Amino acid sequence: MSKQGILLVNLGSPDSPDVPQVRQYLKEFLMDGRVIDLPLPLRWFLVNCMIIPRRAEQSAHAYRSIWSPHGSPLVATGRTVAHRLEAVLDMPVAISMRYRAPSVSLGLRRLHKAGVRDLLIVPLFPHYAMSSYETAMLHVEEKIKALMPGISRRYLPPIFEEPEYLDALAATATGTLTDDFDHLLFSFHGLPLRHLRKADPTGVHCMGSANCCSVDSPARPTCYRAQCYATARGVAERLRLPAGKWSVAFQSRLGRDPWMRPYTEETLGSLGKRGMQRLFVICPAFVADCLETLEEIAIRGRETFRAAGGGELTLIPCLNTHPAWIDALSSMISRNFAAPAASTPEFSAAER
Repeated sequence: MSKQGILLVNLGSPDSPDVPQVRQYLKEFLMDGRVIDLPLPLRWFLVNCMIIPRRAEQSAHAYRSIWSPHGSPLVATGRTVAHRLEAVLDMPVAISMRYRAPSVSLGLRRLHKAGVRDLLIVPLFPHYAMSSYETAMLHVEEKIKALMPGISRRYLPPIFEEPEYLDALAATATGTLTDDFDHLLFSFHGLPLRHLRKADPTGVHCMGSANCCSVDSPARPTCYRAQCYATARGVAERLRLPAGKWSVAFQSRLGRDPWMRPYTEETLGSLGKRGMQRLFVICPAFVADCLETLEEIAIRGRETFRAAGGGELTLIPCLNTHPAWIDALSSMISRNFAAPAASTPEFSAAER
């Protein structure tokens, strides 16, 4: 029997919160044609002449506000999760990032050195999007073909409605929510609407009607929006939240193109104007706390909410290293290894 191993893959982080390192990270991230899906010359001009000159210093300041003694919270949490999974599953586990360090190449070399010949790639993106799950898996495939050709490999599919994932989210929420809270906001990372349409294999379903996300369709396996709402409903059911006690919004908008609505920033302002005093926010698209949760929500989001007349905004921690999340990952990994290996997934033909 071939030795089994796991490669965890998350998005990435600058190597430090210094401006030059943040600039490098932003360039690598935003020049990905599945993140900013514009023709290469236009993408190059937009990233290098418009976005980075305006955002590098601002982003560095934001990263400094959340940086820990162990470095990037996203990377530090990933390393801890890898160590704990390794102990529970008794097999090699490597953490890697789509952008910057620790790289996918480094993770693969470590697993190869450990003798792994049956590899499970675990994208730490619960929902399918070409700018997260898809680009990460394509990058992994590229590196595997260069470094470990012929290795048996399989990919964990999006886990947006896996019971273990939903149970773990509910467990983290239960540990933070108070009995007298006013509202729970599910804030997911947003996407440009054109990304939803590009990922729709039917070409007509996504955004074709007001209730498209609640209708079963061949588009669902790659519809980020439908998957986000499925996650929110699953957690709300587990928490027994009545209608009106929770809602969904989308954060981290970039540029002027139309993105998924409602926007988190506008929703926080609206909830604040309603005089809510105890607002909780959970971010299920992120399995580990990062810039988008610790700074965008817990710092800037709290300021937006309070400035609009709201009281206290409490960020529910991401899954991070919660025991329920380690158990959930262990269960899903073991189940995947027990099943026959599926073929390498095929992805949409977006420009790279």
